[in-house]
Amino acid sequence: MAGKTRVAKYQADRTNQKLYFCRLSCQAAGSTNDKQLYQAHCETAIFHLYGGFLAFIQELGHFYSLNMTAPTLSDIEQALGERTQVSPEVQRLQQLQQQGFVANIERAYQRCLYAVPPDTIIEERPSNDALEAPDLIVNVVTLSNQWLPDEATIREWRQQLLELIEQLRAGMVEF
Repeated sequence: MAGKTRVAKYQADRTNQKLYFCRLSCQAAGSTNDKQLYQAHCETAIFHLYGGFLAFIQELGHFYSLNMTAPTLSDIEQALGERTQVSPEVQRLQQLQQQGFVANIERAYQRCLYAVPPDTIIEERPSNDALEAPDLIVNVVTLSNQWLPDEATIREWRQQLLELIEQLRAGMVEF
């Protein structure tokens, strides 16, 4: 394995690819004036951003020579604990999952998957004319996506995750 690059050895290419896809989705969101298309691109960006986070967790598993297809941070922590090892990368990511931009990314991802509870949406009573209008569906979509972070926020999270991954990779040395 001495000849393999870090990207090939630890499968970092998937992490990089997901972060790149997130960037492309943000660019697409920024270049549209259509509200539904904007929402679609932002949600896609969030899916790729969270996917980049998951891919980095998998990359950590490979770094620590763990045979796990879809590890969680706690899976890695437990497996390393059995070897009496500790991962500073896992500890840092767990801190950010509790409070920080990783927690925000996970919350946005969950909200993309599941409907926002109705009591968190401020509804407006449509007039009688609006009840007959085909725009009623658009109004519901517009009201229900108030939780969705804008593309600038997603770009900021992407940059923070990218910088964090670069810092963690720099600290990951062969043991």
